Amino acid sequence: MTLDELRFDIAKEQKNGIPFIAASIVLWGMITIVTLLNIPVQQQNILVFCCSCPLMPLAMIIGKIVKVDLFSKNNPLSKAGFLFTMNQMLYILIVMWVFNAVPEKMVMVFAMVFGAHLLPYSWLYISNAYKIFSIIIPIISLISGVLFNATIVASLMCICELCFLIMLIIEVRKYN
Repeated sequence: MTLDELRFDIAKEQKNGIPFIAASIVLWGMITIVTLLNIPVQQQNILVFCCSCPLMPLAMIIGKIVKVDLFSKNNPLSKAGFLFTMNQMLYILIVMWVFNAVPEKMVMVFAMVFGAHLLPYSWLYISNAYKIFSIIIPIISLISGVLFNATIVASLMCICELCFLIMLIIEVRKYN
């Protein structure tokens, strides 16, 4: 197979990562709820980190529902997808620094990191949705995070992720 054929194959097989994006809607909903709690911002931020923990189990459940094998090794590019995911782990160090230095802006930076880490998937899945939302999410997060509180940022992330999911579903339909 050519590189483009492998990319098309993984996009089709993984349904453009729909299970992860659908799971992220749930996570950002949980983060929105956490930001509404009447507790100190440091405690909220710890809970925000905790909210990201169920990503993989949720994605696995959603993957089973939409018939996506998240751990398929049929395509050598699946290793690239894993590598693209791992780069976010390095960016989380920035979020951890903000946790201590500017705690009231941690959700904003977390959202920016989440959005920015999506860019390589635009190449992997040959996806305009990933390209668009990897740019839109950090910009919306920055603007809303400067102007408003964490609840607004997290709520806007839910909306962005929902729009992103719809756009991915439309993209995936072309594979059938």
